[in-house]
Amino acid sequence: MKVIKRNGNSVDFDQTKIETAIGKANTEVKASERASKEDIQEIIEYILSLGKKRMLVEDIQDEIEAKLMSQGHYELAKKYIIYRYNRALIRKANTTDETIMSLVKNKNKDVAEENSNKNAMVASTQRDLIAGEVSRDLTRRLLLPPEISKAHDDGIIHFHDADYFVQPIFNCCLINLKDMLDNGTVMNGKLIEQPKSFQVACTITTQIIAAVASSQYGGQSVDIRHLAKYLRKSKDKFEKQIRETDTSLSDESVKKLVEKRVKDELAAGVQTIQYQINTLMTTNGQSPFVTLFLYLDKEDEYLEETAMIIEEILSQRLKGIKNEKGIYITPAFPKLVYVLDDINNLTGGKFDYITELACKCSSKRMYPDYISAKKMRENYEGNVFSPMGCRSFLSPWKDENGNYKFEGRFNQGVVSLNLPQIAIVAGGDEKKFWKEFDNRLEICFKALMCRHEALKGTLSDTSPIHWQYGAIARLNKGETIDKLLENGYSSISLGYIGIYEMTKLMKGVSHTTPEGREFALKVMNHLNEATAKWKQETGIGFALYGTPAESLCYRFARIDKEKFGIIKDITDKGYYTNSYHVDVREDINAFDKLKFESDFQPISSGGCISYVEIPNLTGNLEAIRELVKFIYDNIQYAEFNTKSDYCHVCGYDGEIIINDNGEWECPQCHNKDHSKMNVTRRTCGYLGENFWNVGKTKEIKSRVLHL
Repeated sequence: MKVIKRNGNSVDFDQTKIETAIGKANTEVKASERASKEDIQEIIEYILSLGKKRMLVEDIQDEIEAKLMSQGHYELAKKYIIYRYNRALIRKANTTDETIMSLVKNKNKDVAEENSNKNAMVASTQRDLIAGEVSRDLTRRLLLPPEISKAHDDGIIHFHDADYFVQPIFNCCLINLKDMLDNGTVMNGKLIEQPKSFQVACTITTQIIAAVASSQYGGQSVDIRHLAKYLRKSKDKFEKQIRETDTSLSDESVKKLVEKRVKDELAAGVQTIQYQINTLMTTNGQSPFVTLFLYLDKEDEYLEETAMIIEEILSQRLKGIKNEKGIYITPAFPKLVYVLDDINNLTGGKFDYITELACKCSSKRMYPDYISAKKMRENYEGNVFSPMGCRSFLSPWKDENGNYKFEGRFNQGVVSLNLPQIAIVAGGDEKKFWKEFDNRLEICFKALMCRHEALKGTLSDTSPIHWQYGAIARLNKGETIDKLLENGYSSISLGYIGIYEMTKLMKGVSHTTPEGREFALKVMNHLNEATAKWKQETGIGFALYGTPAESLCYRFARIDKEKFGIIKDITDKGYYTNSYHVDVREDINAFDKLKFESDFQPISSGGCISYVEIPNLTGNLEAIRELVKFIYDNIQYAEFNTKSDYCHVCGYDGEIIINDNGEWECPQCHNKDHSKMNVTRRTCGYLGENFWNVGKTKEIKSRVLHL
């Protein structure tokens, strides 16, 4: 049996803790009132006889009190209750000692592996993690209503980012880069004026990204179109300088010299962005979780310059960035999102050559992701805009002049719902399912309102870069951000996990079958209707979000396995399938998968992405081209994955093996340090801990848990 402690950690049941607690209470009563060893053992055996896979520590203590009284030890039970109360007082004073010290000693595996972008060994990162543990503890004990904390512990919901909830900061955003570059900004009390060249604009952009990332916990997205104006500024400046330097040069000679200098400045500026993002560390102890939005808008007056910038970004990503051994590797950031439109969808468009480069980049580096402008316009009132760093999408919103606005908006936070658990509890009874579903949606609403209320009253002074100097707004000092939380300006997200498992439990079939699809879409529409109702009732921008929280797929499945035991094809896999995705084990080709999932994306308008896996991406460039064409006509947002192992010590880019001792090992340099390897199987989008069943090494030498 697992015991769920008050901080949410799961530990093995230890009967000595009961013996110790009752023993201490025994010392405070007369001998005739004390519980004997046999009495204590009876209590322990009773608790074990309940047959539960997991119990909250409070529930165990309730059972102890009841058993002591049933044994006639009333005075002892009273002392035990007092002992329990005193322990609670101590916990309220400080409940984080154990987790923090284990973190500092690098023994807290759960915290260390929760965010793969943070190196928990580094002192600066540990400072953020320590603060996170304090925040998580205060959130569970003091900031959230008890029923919300319990729902989180029981795996009914997941209250995301509790490690930052103690502060009035938000999730992710679309940085208003145009405003900040064109009108200037302020960082660390210093005025940053409009740049006069592309190189300076790139440098300022990375400084903005780092400053913004340091005062929020989610990702940031930047539309690189706003840099195109400054590339033209550089071009005009170079032409003027060259003509003034040598008046005898012909127009053709001037043009060639200008092109050479622009090309050099372009490469240097893009390299600045790539290297700065990968070397800067935010106050969160990680590189900025930034996405670059690559959109060739045919209405853009700087379209040609934008095309040059996108081409250079893709070229440098294709090349990679050197690690400490001098080996070119795939950097995790910035994420790239490339928009397909009628001028670059590989059907004879002017900018198809850039899409060809994007396909080559995907084949080697797995990026960029792809957005279909055609499908996005259908889903968002004719608009094309970037997802936020966390892949959530904003709803269309118009300013006082009736103009659509997306940049300078943000997401307040996320709460996700465990759909398979509802189906497990319902036991196949649809009437019970829908009743329980609505009960749990009400819990989600209350939890989301906690996030909203926590941000109300926040002063713009808490993060001047966001609220006063343009990243989000230009509020006055001392002004609250409240007007940006209302009327749909910012979003707040209801996430969901496990459409496949839920459908399998309720209908006995996958949601890819006609019967299963009908039920799954009914559930999705019910989720969407709930967020629409909440939005109408409150004026807050509630949205349905296909949660890309891959570790949550594992957490929900683990809790349900402990609570309900092994259920074939559900809890026995060790993971739940993310959002509406097709289960990884289904026999379905990439085109059919994307087409099937395209029906779910418009419903999940607050955030959606679909994955397809292509074996050996490098050798399948033609397949990537065909899929890119298919994406443009059929689905809003998609990404390619592959089996991709990597050793950071020597740069080996092949399959990492398991040796005869059950250890990870690079076959090239024989590195066995797990932290210096990527062993990725991203078929289902799961990015939690991939691990080998060491006891069956020979049988599953090239498989991870969920494959």
